[in-house]
Amino acid sequence: MLKIDEERAIIFKDNEEIGLGTPEGFEILSNLWLRSGWDAKYVYSFAWLGRPIIQLPEDMIRIQELIYDIKPDLIIETGVAHGGSLIFYASLCKAMEKGRVVGIDIEIRAHNRKAIEEHFLGSFITLIEGSSTAAETVTQTEKLVQGCQTVMVILDSNHSYSHVLKELELYSPMVTKNSYIVATDGIMAFLKGAPRSQPDWDTNNPKNAAEDFAKKNPGYQIIEPEFPFNEGDIKKRVSYWPSAYIKKLT
Repeated sequence: MLKIDEERAIIFKDNEEIGLGTPEGFEILSNLWLRSGWDAKYVYSFAWLGRPIIQLPEDMIRIQELIYDIKPDLIIETGVAHGGSLIFYASLCKAMEKGRVVGIDIEIRAHNRKAIEEHFLGSFITLIEGSSTAAETVTQTEKLVQGCQTVMVILDSNHSYSHVLKELELYSPMVTKNSYIVATDGIMAFLKGAPRSQPDWDTNNPKNAAEDFAKKNPGYQIIEPEFPFNEGDIKKRVSYWPSAYIKKLT
């Protein structure tokens, strides 16, 4: 049970008084906000350059910081939906004058394909229709990786533990040293019982898959990218993507 005294700027939690403006207070409120946003479908209210982008804005700003730092030749994303995140990554490639984007989905609906391909950034994007874990899809993607010096992978398709773990096994070899494979939407681990959740989400989620993959593969480690600018007291992301950033070390 939480109580908030706005006048005194104090959060009362389990007989403990926590300052509203402290990192601890901010984290408590952020976690409540994340849960409230999930229940209210907050992320279903944004677009990027005309395409719906079903992502938390902070997650996109944070991954932008990493992409600018790494400047990949190729960004691979599993999961296309409306294509908003593909357009987002393509806009970064255009701005940096470097890089291309590959979008993979088991089904790319005709109207979404048309909108992506006819977008003014469509020339930066290659679409592959097929299961991200199918051998033919992986082979097509591997061909596009050839010759690229820096490759980043973002996993945002089926979020079950088994599927994400399989994607990590298949796509991590395509990632280049000191780049990342990012397993999104691990917030599922904390949403059991929430609207649109499933009873097994506390174990069946990308966060657990990413952590188990990193434990079994010493060449990869979950490493939070550093904030390139921070004059405040907050050191943690407010994110739908906990334990998402897996860095390739060797």
